[in-house]
Amino acid sequence: MSRRFDMTYVFDFIPKLLAYLNITLLIVGSSILLGLIIGMLVALPRLYNVPVLKRVSQVYVSFFRGTPILIQLFLIYYGLPTILQWINIDISRVAVLYFVILAYALNSGAFVSEMIRASVSAVDRGQIEAAQSIGMSGYQTFTRIILPQALAISIPLFGNLVIGNLKDTSLAFTLGVMEMTGRSQTLGTATQHFVETYIALSLIYFVISMILEQGFLWLERRLHRHEAGAKQTSAVIRRKWLTRPVSVLSKGGRSG
Repeated sequence: MSRRFDMTYVFDFIPKLLAYLNITLLIVGSSILLGLIIGMLVALPRLYNVPVLKRVSQVYVSFFRGTPILIQLFLIYYGLPTILQWINIDISRVAVLYFVILAYALNSGAFVSEMIRASVSAVDRGQIEAAQSIGMSGYQTFTRIILPQALAISIPLFGNLVIGNLKDTSLAFTLGVMEMTGRSQTLGTATQHFVETYIALSLIYFVISMILEQGFLWLERRLHRHEAGAKQTSAVIRRKWLTRPVSVLSKGGRSG
């Protein structure tokens, strides 16, 4: 049973929990980085309508978005070694931290792929066609028209993903990873001051989330300036396209 509440324990626990912050940030940073790579690879078949790969990517996204992250952690940690044993690959000695990072990366990749697909699809198709009609290459169209607008659209979604990933890492302790939540469990058990432990832990998560939120808000404002420039460029391109000289014959007329 917990002992009487003592606020001094909250301040005492905070530095002890912060000592394990590097593990939490390692999980978040590594999984998001891998998730970006996976998400881009998964989004491409859906953006370009590659028949078989499009269906595979849809199943992947549906599974990882539609099942709890805790179940995914268990499936990766317990299921992957069993599957690989069928082809005589033994990964039973691999540190549990790598399984955790892989599980979070696969989960993040599903959300990143949807973020990329939605952001690119949100860019007006007419802008792309107008850019191509005046001779801009695919690379120029992507960097000058699509990318600035897609990034501005995706930043709020990406920020939510990162903050959500940060909070979800609290489940890594279920597999024995000693990150902040795992350390809070041991501190609570040792001192019997569980409430103080969880208050200290929640304060740390809250402060980090607020810092991340403000950082993404600043980045969003910066990108919106580039988005405004890209839209202005697109408007100029479209005016050139609409006012381009058209021959009489191209209108179906006759000469002479």
